[in-house]
Amino acid sequence: MKQAYAHIKLLRPWQWTKNVLVFAALLFSEHIFDVHLVLQTVAAFLLFCLLSSSVYVMNDILDIDNDRNHPVKKNRPLPSGRISISTGWAIFAILAGGTLLNIFWLSRELFYVSLIYFVKQIAYSLGLKKVVVLDVLLLSFGFLLRVIAGALVINVEISSWLIICTFFLALFLSLCKRRNELTSLENNASEHRQVLAEYSPYLLDQMVSVVTASAVISYAMYTLSQQTIEKFGTTNLIYTVPFVVYGIFRYLYLVHKQHKGGAPEMTLLTDIPLISDIILWIVAAGLIIYL
Repeated sequence: MKQAYAHIKLLRPWQWTKNVLVFAALLFSEHIFDVHLVLQTVAAFLLFCLLSSSVYVMNDILDIDNDRNHPVKKNRPLPSGRISISTGWAIFAILAGGTLLNIFWLSRELFYVSLIYFVKQIAYSLGLKKVVVLDVLLLSFGFLLRVIAGALVINVEISSWLIICTFFLALFLSLCKRRNELTSLENNASEHRQVLAEYSPYLLDQMVSVVTASAVISYAMYTLSQQTIEKFGTTNLIYTVPFVVYGIFRYLYLVHKQHKGGAPEMTLLTDIPLISDIILWIVAAGLIIYL
């Protein structure tokens, strides 16, 4: 039983929440009640979860020495020795190969985006994660590819505003993650992640300030753009802006006062006020778009 749990933990299923972005195009294209497109999106979501898990396995193998020096990551299946490196490589190869084949069968367009995501993640793990600023940009690009994948699998046009909003929000989360790693690990930060030696809390706070303002403004402009108003036939999306502002401010509070943010997926799943805000935003946006 313990060994089975170790294999499940190796896949990091709690990080699958990131792939919920695949559903963004379905919601904002007004196809949420189209059963066929919903099933297509669900399939894309599940396959992206498996593909991202394969990358997590590879990343854990490559980072095994650094993870052994981390107070939390040292308990992962590979650094702790519960799963061998050879078994890890076998899981990676089977999972990545099988998932990419199924994505190719589901949608050629989705396959190309998934392949870009897969290659990007490999390049990131092999060395690009050590390049200051580029590391957080690449993390954000991964979120963006999920949104694009969701649009391609159901063959709908994706709003440029949605792309911009997603990018800034993803960059916000990535920068907060780096800040948490830097402040929580203190003098040992660069031993765990080499690029952290190039950052400082002040520098990251400056970047977060810029991105925070950009995320809020870009979302507000999206709700007021002529393209959005013509598409949905309403100006009422502007009333969802307070939910976005509260969510970002709440996350900043958790990062600065609760010292969270190192694992955004866990923060988004465990903080009740933040979960409530996200649900309210989805409900409000859904009612405005569809009613």
